[in-house]
Amino acid sequence: MAPHALSNLAVAIMAAAALALIATARHRPWWRELARDLYRRRPVAVAVVGVYLLIGGLDSVAWVGGTPPQGDLVAQYEPRSVIDRLFPPDFRESSYSAPLAANEFYGGAPLRFPGRHLLGTDLLGRDVLLQTLKGVRVALLIGGASSLIVIPIALLAGMSAGYFGRRIDDVVFFVIATLSSIPALLLLIALVMALGRGTLQVCIALGITSWVGFSRVIRGETLKLRELDYVAAARALGSGHGRILRRHILPNLMHLVVITFVLLFSRLVLSEAVLSWLGIGINGSWGQMIDQARDELARDPVVWWNLGAASLALFGLILSVNLLGDAVRDVLDPRTLRE
Repeated sequence: MAPHALSNLAVAIMAAAALALIATARHRPWWRELARDLYRRRPVAVAVVGVYLLIGGLDSVAWVGGTPPQGDLVAQYEPRSVIDRLFPPDFRESSYSAPLAANEFYGGAPLRFPGRHLLGTDLLGRDVLLQTLKGVRVALLIGGASSLIVIPIALLAGMSAGYFGRRIDDVVFFVIATLSSIPALLLLIALVMALGRGTLQVCIALGITSWVGFSRVIRGETLKLRELDYVAAARALGSGHGRILRRHILPNLMHLVVITFVLLFSRLVLSEAVLSWLGIGINGSWGQMIDQARDELARDPVVWWNLGAASLALFGLILSVNLLGDAVRDVLDPRTLRE
């Protein structure tokens, strides 16, 4: 199956899952109240994150067809996303142009699309607004996919160490101590260089280097939960270890999973930006845009729009996700509830 077909299938599955979750929540008062409380606390953050998710979803739905760039025979067989199709097929200039300009930034020659580049163009003549919108998908993929790697590893290691103890705890703690002793950035760079610079490889590298802290939290919480009365009662009634972990330990860790997923997302996106700054990030990411634009501030006159657009988009996503994470924590933790 072609990559764009897999992307379309993934978007369809996630959309169906979201609709099923909404339909289920509508019939459960507790879920409805939770959603209302979350929106009441951070309405702007919820709206901004929703906009980012919508843009990322539209950029993930692609198909072959439509009007190809003039004179480009190869492009007519390449899939283009919904975001790509919102712009002209060959929406490029020869080099820099300022936002809404009618002439080139250097030389003053007339532009092919005068006044239509809302955020200008970069060194290669690509529209900065289009590149910024396409960076949303990369950021969401890095944060989401890497978190889905981190959380299962941390849960498996932390719950096993905290519940069984003894040799398993010694082995897990040895691995945690070993990884903690290695500078995270150096380990991340080494893994990316060994695995490759593809999106999946970067997600795997980020997952391997980011599970240690959450695993410690899960281990400590499991140590506390395994000594509670209902776990002892389940053990006395003959429940096996697997059933106890699945029915009694894991459900009481889910609030930590939700909160960690939201907060871990921001750190993973920023980690990819650091990799791009070092020249080993993912093509099309905001980090790569910032890396390519870092010397533009030294030009005279200053070329600020490429760096400004990527930085503002990254800042907006990270701030909104962090505010949403604070609201999720407040909603799920009874100790922080405010009337």
